[in-house]
This record gives sequence, C-alpha cells and structure tokens, in this order.
Amino acid sequence: MSVWAERAAEAETAVRARHLRRVVGVTPGTRIGRIRWPRPRLDRPWPWHYWWQAHLLDCLVDAELRAPDRRRAAAIAGTARGVRLMNLGRWVNDYYDDIAWFGLAVERAGALARRSGPAAVAAVTTRLRAGWTPDGGGGIWWRRADDFKNAPANGPAAILLARAGRVPLAASIVDWMAAELVDPRTGLVRDGIRLAPDGTVREIAATTYTYCQGVYLGACVELAERDGDPRWAARAAAVLDAVAERMAEADGVIPGYDDGGDGGLFNGILARYLADAARRRPELTATARRLVLASAESVWDNRAEVSTGPVFAHDWRRPARIPTPGTPEAALSVQLSGWMLLEAAATLT
Repeated sequence: MSVWAERAAEAETAVRARHLRRVVGVTPGTRIGRIRWPRPRLDRPWPWHYWWQAHLLDCLVDAELRAPDRRRAAAIAGTARGVRLMNLGRWVNDYYDDIAWFGLAVERAGALARRSGPAAVAAVTTRLRAGWTPDGGGGIWWRRADDFKNAPANGPAAILLARAGRVPLAASIVDWMAAELVDPRTGLVRDGIRLAPDGTVREIAATTYTYCQGVYLGACVELAERDGDPRWAARAAAVLDAVAERMAEADGVIPGYDDGGDGGLFNGILARYLADAARRRPELTATARRLVLASAESVWDNRAEVSTGPVFAHDWRRPARIPTPGTPEAALSVQLSGWMLLEAAATLT
C-alpha cells in the first residue's frame, strides 16, 4: 500500500468514526453524515445538507475502489438509502446542483448502491434534462423557479449526462459554460449569471471559486474522452493552466476558502477533477498531479490529531485546530474535502 493510500485510509477511518451514523440514530440499514463534530448536546437531524451527503457517498466510493471491504459496501448502500429517507422518500429536490452531485456519486457507486442506483440516476438525469432552457444562451438553472444559472450546477450535470449517454446535451452545456462563464481575461470559470425576465443576462456573479474550475475541467475531460472534438482537450488544458498560474500557490498548494460551511467542500472537488484529468489525459498529467500532491502534502503536514484520527484544516496551507463548536474544522464539509484530496492523491501514486 502506498503512503497516500495509508493516509487516505486514516482519513476515512476518522471521518466515519466521527460523522457516520444511522438516520436519526436508529434506522436500520441506513447511514447519514452528521454535519458537525464534536456532536452537539442536542443533536437534531436538521439541517442535513443533501449535497454534503452526496460527497460523503462519493468519498466512500473512492475508498471502496482503493480497498474493497464488505462493511464499507454496506455503508455505501446505506448512505444512498439514508439520503432518500432524509429527503422524504424522493431522490430529487429543487436544487439542480444538489441532485447533480448525488447523481454522480450514485452512478459511480453502481451495483454498490444496490436497488437505489438505477432509480436514483434515472430520477436525477430526468430532472436535469428538464432544467435546461435557452434563457441566457442555454444551461441549467441553479434551482427551480430561480433566475440564476451557475457552474456548480452545470458542470456536474454535464459530467453525469455525458456518462449517461446524453453527450450532445452535455456538450451544449459545456459550450454554454465556455461562452458565458469563462473569464476571457483570466481563463478562470466565474460562478454564474443572473437573468432578467426576458432571458437576457442582467448580472455576472464573477467570483472564481475553486470548485467551479474543477467541474468545468471535469466536464471537458469527460467530453474529450467521449466526443473527441479537439475543443474539449484545449479547454481542459486552458483552465488547468489558469488554475496553476492564477489560483494555486507557487509551490502548487491550492489555497483555502475561509468557510466551514459549503465552502469547505470547494477545494476537495477541484482536487477530485485534477486527479481525474491527471489519470485520463497524459498532456495534463504533470501539472494536475503536481497540484494534487503538493496540496495533499500540505494538508497532511498541517493536520491535527485526536483520538479518532487526523483532523484537516479548511485552508490546506495552515495548521488545523482541534474541532470545537463554531470552528471550520468541526464541519463535515471540511473533513470530507481533506479526505477527498487524500483519496485523489492515492490514485496518482
């Protein structure tokens, strides 16, 4: 076992020990991720953060691919069931980004999700197809009955739709992202656009979050493999260069996002798709691999240790603190991001 596989295994053990539980603590055959640790004195089941659970499922799948284990396989199936139960018996909600993340995770799980898999993927892809409109030039909404179209919904939707065989639709989404969201000055992917009632763009949300780069890169790599048009490989190379030159530190470490909430997941998502690019596109391997391994070295060197294992910082350049209420380190999102990074590193060594 490589050193990165060993470290990924330590991260998995820690996150599962601290966060994984049965739905409402007692429901047999289910799992869900407690959103903070240490456990609050009054441990309510809400909020439960649908999309965090999708990334928990994705990390469990990463670990199963690294080191298959029947108990983890049971946890994967239980997590898929737990999401549906917490979501009041449905696979989908009103947020297209939420369901795209979950669709990707359960599609990767395949037979490990047992009977949940086909039904979940079908429900998610159907809803995503319905979320595409010509407003603003194309693309999928962030949520139903909203005026915002963004990268975090369209990137994972395009990847999932491509994997489900809907390559022309996926290609149209990524072409829209390239036209509307890629900043022509920096090459980085902006968050999204807000539309007026007549369907024209009224505002650009110009923040360039790390996960926006990750999902655009991932979608371009996916289409390069399935479509073969040279524009996909060229776009993947361009955004990777922009990340390396304008976003990563000089030593290759991906900088942090100062948030123990949703932002805690942003860097891990970028790392996932950097590793995917490194494995699948030889011309991208050197740069993408350098960013992943430099970040993994930094997050590991800066970890804190508690009785259940390593704790990771929300900013991979800084030392982690022992989790206490209100610190980013207490959030499931932050710990999933560190675990995701180490699993990504393990696939590159």
